[in-house]
Amino acid sequence: MSDIPQGKRINKFLSEAGFCSRRKADELIAAGVVTINGRVPEMGTKVLPEDQVAVNGKIIVAKEKPVYLAFHKPVGIVCTTDTRVEKNNVIDYINYPTRIFPIGRLDKPSEGLLLLTNDGDIVNKILRSNNNHGKEYQVKVNRPVTQQFIKRMANGIPILGTVTKKCHVKKTGSHDFEIVLTQGLNRQIRRMCEYLGYQVVQLKRTRIINIPLDVPVGKYRELTRQELTDLQTILKSSKKTHSRNK
Repeated sequence: MSDIPQGKRINKFLSEAGFCSRRKADELIAAGVVTINGRVPEMGTKVLPEDQVAVNGKIIVAKEKPVYLAFHKPVGIVCTTDTRVEKNNVIDYINYPTRIFPIGRLDKPSEGLLLLTNDGDIVNKILRSNNNHGKEYQVKVNRPVTQQFIKRMANGIPILGTVTKKCHVKKTGSHDFEIVLTQGLNRQIRRMCEYLGYQVVQLKRTRIINIPLDVPVGKYRELTRQELTDLQTILKSSKKTHSRNK
């Protein structure tokens, strides 16, 4: 059985808040200068989310733990944090215990990989970098996929007042293809297909940069330490490349 009440040991709380090491925290607790809700705690006392911790009278605020999630968005869920306006929003659907927000969007009729976080820095790096970060999709359309269709999709389609960047496109079935985009125009794949007289029947995002879609529909997982390390390396490297090309 888990400990009751739930919480963090006071020395761990102070350490994770960046105030001091656990060993130093033990010394401060023993010296009687640490309080929880105005009372001096015993060694090993647990801090609950609603508790107020102070050292020498100074309130210590816990740091928000960084959250990085890979979520398999179902069809019908909207990528918005405005829970008052949109009933089928991703925030209420996931119901994560701390505040998170999506990195980018995936439109309502589409499913697949969506990254969510509470780390604004990584959001800015991904969304503002213009670094040719690949996003992979599996698409089913209403007509047979021809080589002419594949070629035209790969070489750029005029939509939204511009021409889409050249991209990797591969036929994977009679009505199916795979596409890797390095830009994020609004409803880009659907608009590209519509320009060529096709309608998208199903659209699934299967990869964002180095993160694969590997969870069932409606489920999420935390990014691994290795995925985060690799992602930061890619973002840092591509940012340098972009700045040199300015």
